[in-house]
Amino acid sequence: LAIAKLSDLQNKDGGFPWFNGGNSNKFISRHIVAGNGHLEKLNVLNYYDYNMKPLIKKAIKYLDREFCRDHDKRLERGDIISTGVYSSDVHYFYSRSFYDSSYNFVPKVDDIKPFYLNAFKKHWLTQSLYNKAMIALVLYRNGDLEEAEKIVDALKEQAVESEENGMYWKANKAGWYWFDSPLETQVLLIEAFSEIDGDKQSIDKMKQWLIKQRQTTKWSNTKATTEAIYALMMHGSGWMSVKDKTIIRIGGEKIKTKKMDPVKKEAGTGYFKLNWKQEEVTEELAEVKVTNNSEVPGIGGVYWQYFEDLDKITVSGENPLKISKELYLKEVKGNDFELIRIQDNSPIKLGDKITVRIIVTAENNMEYVHLKDMRASGFEPIDVLSEYKWQDGVGYYQSTRDVATHFFFDRLPKGTYVFEYELRANNIGNFSNGISTIQSMYAPEFSGHSKGIRIEIKDK
Repeated sequence: LAIAKLSDLQNKDGGFPWFNGGNSNKFISRHIVAGNGHLEKLNVLNYYDYNMKPLIKKAIKYLDREFCRDHDKRLERGDIISTGVYSSDVHYFYSRSFYDSSYNFVPKVDDIKPFYLNAFKKHWLTQSLYNKAMIALVLYRNGDLEEAEKIVDALKEQAVESEENGMYWKANKAGWYWFDSPLETQVLLIEAFSEIDGDKQSIDKMKQWLIKQRQTTKWSNTKATTEAIYALMMHGSGWMSVKDKTIIRIGGEKIKTKKMDPVKKEAGTGYFKLNWKQEEVTEELAEVKVTNNSEVPGIGGVYWQYFEDLDKITVSGENPLKISKELYLKEVKGNDFELIRIQDNSPIKLGDKITVRIIVTAENNMEYVHLKDMRASGFEPIDVLSEYKWQDGVGYYQSTRDVATHFFFDRLPKGTYVFEYELRANNIGNFSNGISTIQSMYAPEFSGHSKGIRIEIKDK
């Protein structure tokens, strides 16, 4: 099924778009090629007897052609090295490093390759942590063990170690682009240490930092989560084991077996959740003690949960991503129409056509952004087909679901944008219209939401 879906998404040129219907995206294509390399290293593809080779071969041909085309354009501009090493080039060679010479389809790449490897070797010291890890792996897989070990040794000297957080780098901070993800940077560093250095103790400490981040960031996007799982399954201790070596005491007593018996642990993580009924809760339950007797750290939480009406939510504070939503009544006047702003509790009649206007402000250039616009249950979307669209100078994939309309942006340059779509009032009543949220998919700490409002729909 997974192979069939990828095959449907692959464009004729061999590249993959971020969403179906978009142009081939070099980063997404490199990500898929590298991801397949990860699966082959873990022997997952052999285990399931998947045959990814035809898709990967086409994708590599696409990447090789694009790489040669970019190289020629730089030669024409005369800036082939003047601006330093490009992150896209490093990522390209990293993606290609998982495959042997049988995947070499564009001979020109072999002619250009030594130039770039020498550039990486010369300029790695000035690169980001993300690029340093990839360069170390690229050089190592191309036979330059000495330089790769030199990079890993330098990285080890720059690392910080603590009992709680493990081994990490202070310079590993979030940014705006695909190569500025702290979680994925840590994964690449683990991969480099695992393959080049093989220091089990350091690798386990670096994995500890990943687990610690799970406590605060929850690996809240699919790309970072899959990379983290790959890191945990690499060399080191049995981090994917779910053997029960943890003792939990609530109110001074060990959790009773009768409460644990029906609880099934999640495969791979060992995750489980317990609930207490109201009559079971006493003051003594406020004291929770956890003893971990395994060799690897664990993570858990005790929390309160409460609910709030959506229309009582106010606008979030200062964020690099801002979003607001406005509703307009679309009144037809002859061959033209007029948009009338709808305020809180403004009456709307059954059958009225409503224009939703979403205003987004990005303070920096951003990539891979998800916008979710909730709608009242009294509204029915007019545009129900999911497809790739262009509006206000930006391309995006629009997907209509039962309770919300979703927008996915490959790129969202700095600026303010206005997006509109239409709804139909189809149910009488007073409804919460929900909120609109916007978030960077691969840097989820950058997000924002609109305020909630109520709408009233009356009979004609």
